Amino acid sequence: MSTAQDNLVAWLRDAHAMEEQAETMLKAQYERIKNYPDLKARIGQHLEETRQQAKSLETCLNRIGGGSSTIKDMAGKITAFGQGLSGLFVSDEIVKGSLASYTFEHFEIASYRILIAAAEFAGDLQTKAVCEGILKEELAMAKWLEDNLSGVTEAFLTRADADITAKR
Repeated sequence: MSTAQDNLVAWLRDAHAMEEQAETMLKAQYERIKNYPDLKARIGQHLEETRQQAKSLETCLNRIGGGSSTIKDMAGKITAFGQGLSGLFVSDEIVKGSLASYTFEHFEIASYRILIAAAEFAGDLQTKAVCEGILKEELAMAKWLEDNLSGVTEAFLTRADADITAKR
């Protein structure tokens, strides 16, 4: 039977792998965005936040003696790489990427809420504080995406209509 501490360590490893996956996805998305400067800037900002989040989680894991999971980190990166490649083959990548990002942010939000509860239960107030800080960044990114999904979609459709009209 696992203790609360064992579960906290396992879930922190999962979160670290999740952030490694997010970094790979965000980097691929950031590098391909050409015509959506606001989205590119926000993705770039969140990419830096994500890198710091992974470092913060690793610090928590090292402090409590867990260490990150190389296997989970690698699996997350491979998954993200495949997701990044899939965007190369669709004309509406910007819309599908926004949808995937919005969905992934909510997955992260749920993960950090679980980690906060687990850290509190285990009496690890340092980890709880780290996760609360990360949660704020994830909530902010999810809110930004929510507020901008319509605008990105409309900008894509306007560009698509203009391309079709120009080809006639």
